[in-house]
Amino acid sequence: MSATQTAPAAASPSPASAPVKNSRGRVILASLIGTTVEFYDFYAYATAAVLVFPVLFFPTGDPLTAQLASFGVFGAAMIARPLGAVVFGHFGDKHGRKATLVASLLTMGIATFIIGLLPTYAQIGWFAALALLILRLAQGFALGGEWSGAALVATENAPAGKRAWYGTFPQLGAPIGFIIANGLFLVINFSSPSREWFLEWGWRVPFLFSAVMVIIGLWVRLKLVESSAFEKASTKGAIRKVPIGTVFRHHWKELILGTFFMLATYVLFYLMTSYTLAWGIKPADVETAQAAADAAGTPFDAAAFFPGGGFAYPEFVTMQIIGVVFFGVFTMLSGPIADAIGRRRLLIWVTLAIIVFGLTFNVFLMSGGSPRFAGALAQAFLIFGFTLMGATFGPMGALLPELFPTNVRYTGSAVSYNVSSILGAAVAPLIALALWAWVGEPWLVGVYLSVMGVLTLIALIIGKETKDVDYEEAGFSSSAVL
Repeated sequence: MSATQTAPAAASPSPASAPVKNSRGRVILASLIGTTVEFYDFYAYATAAVLVFPVLFFPTGDPLTAQLASFGVFGAAMIARPLGAVVFGHFGDKHGRKATLVASLLTMGIATFIIGLLPTYAQIGWFAALALLILRLAQGFALGGEWSGAALVATENAPAGKRAWYGTFPQLGAPIGFIIANGLFLVINFSSPSREWFLEWGWRVPFLFSAVMVIIGLWVRLKLVESSAFEKASTKGAIRKVPIGTVFRHHWKELILGTFFMLATYVLFYLMTSYTLAWGIKPADVETAQAAADAAGTPFDAAAFFPGGGFAYPEFVTMQIIGVVFFGVFTMLSGPIADAIGRRRLLIWVTLAIIVFGLTFNVFLMSGGSPRFAGALAQAFLIFGFTLMGATFGPMGALLPELFPTNVRYTGSAVSYNVSSILGAAVAPLIALALWAWVGEPWLVGVYLSVMGVLTLIALIIGKETKDVDYEEAGFSSSAVL
């Protein structure tokens, strides 16, 4: 055989030897679909927690107590999230991201679907509230591993210099999930034959519908391959036997920083969704709501339930959806900016703006005046708040994972993200509602947001820039951020 005949075979690698990589479309969809389901489920519960759960699951006889109980179960999921972060982070750092992401999405989907099938207090008494609490804890446990895994899928497969941009893809699940969940609630509200039908059956549809998105997400994620960063860590023998132990022994400073980096983001996020919904809607059709409560034998004062801004539910949710469009746009814009100027510099400026925004609550949410003027102020409030939300939330998809090396990245970013959910998201609706009830005006709720912003600002000033860290570092120590 001549040399010219054998040369091509010697020079061309066999197709089997070429490394398999995830396509950009697969990375985007796999990281986006899970967080979309995550936030869809959370928004569905948050909406139901204001509209129906106090009547159907927590009929205490006092509207404020019923609402606090409903928000309390909402916050209980945040308590379970750090446990989920430890468990899913452990398996994600030891065995890879793919299987862990499939398991978290499946757990989340099953729990949400069953919520849509639950009997109410009128049917089984307080066992209904207990079942809701258990399923909410299951949701939180699954969510503990979902976000971090999705962020790692996006950023560990990102091209050089575009980690923050790719990191915004899982963050987009928040605005997309909000629009789908609240849009569905809005359609159901408009199409419901009666208020009683909505309270009995209509609210269940969004929870049951989540199964469709879960199936799509599972199909996409099962086609993923592991990132080169995790494969290199595995090849070099850098996988830790107990990742959480390594994180707490050698990366505790990064854990603390990451937790406070997210604090203002979480508080702003839940104030702009759950609290504003509780503030904004009026007791429209209270007679039918009261009739439904009376028929179910639940001691509930519907007229006292919505003491806030005086908007009809469809009107205010439409206003929220308009604000969330800005949330999505500025989430995407924040990625390229963070890649260009750095995560820390961008977030310092955004956090300063959040602190100022918190001090303006009474300007935007003032009572009195013409309905048109009040509506314009409330819409401006929602647009400003959700714009800031996008600008602060977008860079977190890259920032938190960059604090940790590959071998403990899943665990470290998940724990810091989810511990912050307890300090911020779990208590934010409860604190806001209590402060609002205490003074009867929203200004103190805004001060609460500003104080949380100051804590985040201090953490950002202490921390250092992470955009140039070696993301495929597989060793024991992370690039320093202090």
